[in-house]
Amino acid sequence: MNRSNASLVSLSLAAALLVGAASFATAQTAAPADGNEPTKSDQPVTDTWITTKVKTELATTDGVKSMEVDVKTVDGVVTLTGVLATDVAVKKAVAAAESVKGVKRVDASGLKSKE
Repeated sequence: MNRSNASLVSLSLAAALLVGAASFATAQTAAPADGNEPTKSDQPVTDTWITTKVKTELATTDGVKSMEVDVKTVDGVVTLTGVLATDVAVKKAVAAAESVKGVKRVDASGLKSKE
């Protein structure tokens, strides 16, 4: 990876982490007033959090140029669009998206390969 691509990935990851941190803050657990162990939040995983996590997974997946993939999430359904270099890269991108907690389904009908 050349220096400019590494900088883009770093900036993308930083932005994704900031968005994810903001989303995570709403889903954190809180300690009850009686001092017992924290309770788990019943808040669902948000679409914003899922999108952030998918983008992060794509950025760290070998063979996938994450900047070539657009990610949108609606009600837990992740839609991937774009053009990747190979069919293998497309399969890796789908697998990366499917691995994220809260993803109900991945629609990759808009994700194509150059092969």
